[in-house]
Amino acid sequence: MDLRFSAEENAFRDKLRTFFREKVPASIRTKVMEGRHLDKEDWVTAHQVLHAEGLAVPHWPKPWGGSDWTPVQHYIYTEELQYNGVPQPLPFNVSMCGPVIIAFGTEEQKKRFLPRMASLDDWWCQGFSEPGAGSDLAGLTTSAVRKGDHYVVNGQKTWTTLAQYADWIFCLVRTDPAAKKQLGISFLLIDMKTPGLTVRPIQTLDGGREVNEVFFDDVQVPAEHLIGQENRGWDCAKFLLGNERTGIARVGYSKQRVQRIKELAAKVMAGDRPLIEDERFRERVAAVEVELKALEMTQMRVLAEDRNRKDNLPNPKSSILKIKGSEVQQATTALLLEVAGPLALPYQPEADDAEFGSNEPPVDLDWAAPLAPGYFNYRKVSIYGGSNEIQRNIIAKAVLGF
Repeated sequence: MDLRFSAEENAFRDKLRTFFREKVPASIRTKVMEGRHLDKEDWVTAHQVLHAEGLAVPHWPKPWGGSDWTPVQHYIYTEELQYNGVPQPLPFNVSMCGPVIIAFGTEEQKKRFLPRMASLDDWWCQGFSEPGAGSDLAGLTTSAVRKGDHYVVNGQKTWTTLAQYADWIFCLVRTDPAAKKQLGISFLLIDMKTPGLTVRPIQTLDGGREVNEVFFDDVQVPAEHLIGQENRGWDCAKFLLGNERTGIARVGYSKQRVQRIKELAAKVMAGDRPLIEDERFRERVAAVEVELKALEMTQMRVLAEDRNRKDNLPNPKSSILKIKGSEVQQATTALLLEVAGPLALPYQPEADDAEFGSNEPPVDLDWAAPLAPGYFNYRKVSIYGGSNEIQRNIIAKAVLGF
């Protein structure tokens, strides 16, 4: 397999890179590359810049705003987006629920929801995990009972990312409690303004408030908001999670982070020399780069296979990308934390006064401030999207045939 890019593909990369760097505000891209939290305005601004250029949903079919790019061009787009610190178009809209509606929805549902998803006129969130059903998602208990032309939904979802901004939520709900658990689940679209729906924030270890609990108390959902067949929502979920796991690899972000590790390590002193000159530290950086290159090659092989697939089912090999991608991301945040060392500790003026007799920190701590929160936040990537343990089970059954 020839993994070299053609002259045309390299020109395509250069065009995208120039657009991302010139059109997406540098202040937003800097936040992403430094690991700082984005606010809603940042997400919307970046998304709409991409949408105006036809770059928000290039993987969708052309009738719904997509492109006729080759698989390699799609790969280049994702890598350049990540490498240049551009926030990805809101994943809940364009990589999760949108493709599910395209694959399983009716024409009426596509016309109603897809244009507003692509433009981010509607902000969506994901209602999958529950307090007792995370990695074992099929154990969910949030119920939906059909009553006439409505479903009545009761239950709770948790870890619902950015629900505080959302206009809509796509949910897995149990519509047949007597069926085998994977066969009694349906996929519903629910307006977040519906009476009986409550959002409560959860503060995470890094101090952020990106995740939430969502409660449903007799929430009425029109039956026309059912996607696919009743009790067959697990098919939608598997399709969606396959897309999510491929995205979790995040090769471009890890490449950018490795570059930042090297740049910072060249400035931070370890004794009488820059940290980058320490042989053991360089060995650890090199080991991560080797893993990242292997991940990149594996992602390209999966990409080549997907080009020839005829069904809507996820490639089980995407679980490999999820495992290794999350491990590489965690390794890069650990290296960044090592570069910062004690500078990543929260600044405490009273301690500084006692030791240095000054109200100013002894060094510029701004670059180091997000690194410890980022390290802690990235412990979650081996859990969400299906824990790595679950992914190993999928690989054993669907790839290795055990």
